[in-house]
Amino acid sequence: MGWMTATRARRIGSAEIAGNLRREISKGNYAARDRLPPERRLADTYGVARGTIREALNQLAAEGLVEIRPGSGTYVSADPVNVANPLVANARPLELMDARFALEPHICRLAVLHGRQQDFDELERLIDVMEASIDDSVGFAIADTDFHTTLARTTGNSLLFWIVSEISSVRNHEQWAQMRHLTLNPSIITQYNHQHRQILDAIRSRAPEEAAELMKQHLETARLSLTRAAAT
Repeated sequence: MGWMTATRARRIGSAEIAGNLRREISKGNYAARDRLPPERRLADTYGVARGTIREALNQLAAEGLVEIRPGSGTYVSADPVNVANPLVANARPLELMDARFALEPHICRLAVLHGRQQDFDELERLIDVMEASIDDSVGFAIADTDFHTTLARTTGNSLLFWIVSEISSVRNHEQWAQMRHLTLNPSIITQYNHQHRQILDAIRSRAPEEAAELMKQHLETARLSLTRAAAT
């Protein structure tokens, strides 16, 4: 798969690997009950330790996307709950944005309370990826999705993580691809990157209300961009 080859150019973390596998499942490249490649092969593909692969697979298992069978391997679930959920898949982009407004500012507060240094380092790494993707809207969108799902995971609240993962799972659908083409350009990507770094800085500084307010501003920027795109 082309995206697998591309990942060798840089080292990535478990959240991004989980995101890649999640997208492959949602596209049908891995069907229900299919066995995923062995950990050793995935580790070689991504150029990471097997422990990083194990973290990614455990994340997908927690979402209900895969089943880990000791001694046998990792298999796509018979009914992967995080793929093509009709309530989410059929929602309009602005509806999903409203849902994010209701969730993500408080997720920032919880990340301040429960986040660990390793969580913050992973968020920092994803920001670095986004900052290196100024002229690559697809690469930016992948890292952006992983940033927001990783932030939700940092809260330690499995339900919040599941909801945000559900919302994120539709961002590779055709409607979102069209929106990405209309909204993502070097200028707006630069603005988003600045906002992401401000949010992480506030979380690292243990400033929950500042982090929540910065997330609101970030989502408002994104909503305005979507609104303008929808009007074209």
